[in-house]
Amino acid sequence: MRSETVTVDTRRRSTVDLTEQARVFARAVGGDGILHVFVPHATAGVAIIEVGAGSEQDLEELLARTFPRDDRYAHRHGSVGHGGDHVLPAFVSPSLTVPVIDGAVLLGTWQSIVLVDPNRENNERTVRLSFVPA
Repeated sequence: MRSETVTVDTRRRSTVDLTEQARVFARAVGGDGILHVFVPHATAGVAIIEVGAGSEQDLEELLARTFPRDDRYAHRHGSVGHGGDHVLPAFVSPSLTVPVIDGAVLLGTWQSIVLVDPNRENNERTVRLSFVPA
């Protein structure tokens, strides 16, 4: 197994495309296997969605409706509504796995790997990319 971490700046947006970093990593490792993407944070997750056609904004709007920024949460440290950030990983998993063949990440035409991080209290995230050979 080979693994590396990528640091991601989430200051400007809560959905960040990680696809190119994943492709570069898989190409450098080469071979067949699986790519595992993991976010070791309590308020972030990773997903596969279409990017560039409005899906990021749709996802962000859905998350804002699902996890309102108010005082309804029992988890109350941080800013108002931060408790919703801590519930997010139950709905947007902190990890995902994608097949790799001959160093190429096998995503569909419109699929991209994204980091989802609505937490405005932390603007830097670590993402671990791991390759498990077949």
